[in-house]
Amino acid sequence: MTDRIEAAAAELRPLLQEFILWAPGNAPDADPDLVGSVALWHRLVARDDARVWKRADLRRVLVDRMPQVAEDPEAAADGMVPAVRAYLTFLAGTGRLAAGSDSLTDLLEELDAVEDDFVEAMEEAAGEREWDEEDDEDLDEEEVEGLGDFEPFADELAELPTIRLRPDAELAAAVREVPLIRTAAALALWVGESRKVGEETLLGDDEIREALAVTGLPEPSGTPLAQSVPALWNLWNLAVDLEFLTPDGEDTVSVDEDTAAWPFENDDDVLDLWMLGLHSVDYGDPELDDDDLTLALSGLTRALLIRLLVAGGERSLPELRAELAEAAAEYDDLGPSAWAELDDPLASCVSWLAGYGMVTVEGEAIRLTALGTEGVVHLLDDDDVEVDARPAIEAMTALDLLSLSADLPEEEADAEFAAWMQRREPATAAEELLAAAAEDEADALIRVQAASLVGTLGPVAVPAWRRALEEPSLRPYAATHLAQLGVEDAPEPSQADTHWLILDMWTISAGLGTPEFVSSLHDIGPTPVLTNLLEVIWKVPHPNVADLLELITESHPDRQVAKAAKRALFKARSAGAPAAR
Repeated sequence: MTDRIEAAAAELRPLLQEFILWAPGNAPDADPDLVGSVALWHRLVARDDARVWKRADLRRVLVDRMPQVAEDPEAAADGMVPAVRAYLTFLAGTGRLAAGSDSLTDLLEELDAVEDDFVEAMEEAAGEREWDEEDDEDLDEEEVEGLGDFEPFADELAELPTIRLRPDAELAAAVREVPLIRTAAALALWVGESRKVGEETLLGDDEIREALAVTGLPEPSGTPLAQSVPALWNLWNLAVDLEFLTPDGEDTVSVDEDTAAWPFENDDDVLDLWMLGLHSVDYGDPELDDDDLTLALSGLTRALLIRLLVAGGERSLPELRAELAEAAAEYDDLGPSAWAELDDPLASCVSWLAGYGMVTVEGEAIRLTALGTEGVVHLLDDDDVEVDARPAIEAMTALDLLSLSADLPEEEADAEFAAWMQRREPATAAEELLAAAAEDEADALIRVQAASLVGTLGPVAVPAWRRALEEPSLRPYAATHLAQLGVEDAPEPSQADTHWLILDMWTISAGLGTPEFVSSLHDIGPTPVLTNLLEVIWKVPHPNVADLLELITESHPDRQVAKAAKRALFKARSAGAPAAR
């Protein structure tokens, strides 16, 4: 169907464009934009020839089809019939109403006859959509108001002082000691190669007993056994999450070949694996015999985590129990009953979080670990809830600093830079910043940030600037700053260097939106100056030159500029510039 729609739309486009030009002088009160969908569906469901119209087509298209497909039923009810009347008049008056059609008089008479039915159908469609939207809003509200939702804490999170995240090496070392990962790996190794799993229960009773022994879990007295070992199935699911276990056909699973190498040596691999299992925090939620009661406490572990973070990382367990008991009652009518069923509703939450390295418990105090803080920050990011979390200053790389500074107010960015500089010599800092800027030549913002910061270091940065001359993306900045510092035998900035700086400026402004981008083009000067620049700037081997030239052709209001950009784009592509993305 999609292909048919595209083909029909392409066929109709010239005809509709002629109608749009005809309408202002002949039917000024009609909205020609409302005709496109009518003409399209007439072509798709009524006639093979878009210029043939019969009386019956009007009811079929307007009453039977348009209420189902109109994007704005209310606007259609108000203006579509007058627009169609103008369109039929246009077809007849310009000789485009093909042979075999009913007369314009008959068509307009039929249009008047179906108008009331059309308007009624559109009003019903609008009403149904309002109900659907209200249902969606109600559903969204229900989804937001969950026990484990983070959004209600957004204001409190915004008021927290900056959260400093620990270095990757420190976090990776902690992950290597996480008990649940070690146990999940042991379970996966026991599963081995191509183990058959059942349809109703993954493992048979004898296999379950072996798995319990491997994982150190006690054998329960309840029957059936498979329904009495939720902790084992949580570990099984964790092994799947961590990719220690992988499907091997419809009814078999196998241990991943890398599992035996746990704990891995590479810090990045270790942290990546831990992140794969982060959402296993939900396995800490209590499981009761009654499914409805279990659901009432769904999200309890997340609710515990967010309250710890908001409190600065530490809470009293008795206080948390009391607060979460109230929250459970607030979010679900069955919350109090579910809470009363358990001796300690938080026991499973705390046990899982401790096992995953996210909390520690001493007496009645529970604390987030560095891993726990890292984990909650990532969970908040997954839910698009903002929190000011930054790498610890001692762990912050030059690239971390540049990426962070780009999103901070100037005063905060300056403070981060000052704190970062206290931990290294200025000459070393210059080397690190320029090396970070060279990692991605397409990232103009990082490059500009780096050049700006290194520029504040003065003559001590000269050796770093000299080395940057060898890096094409940094050479324009290096040449400019060396010239400003009056360094002898340093190359003078070339025209190509200047053009590269302009392209970087345009790249950054393009990321801010079309108005900002067009404004940066106006900053170059009058139209002749800009068109002359476009005649030569395409030669610069900048990674974004094709994107920028294409954007100019699409967004600049001056046709002369747009044409110059289009010519430049053609030349750039012919010369081998990267295709616009």
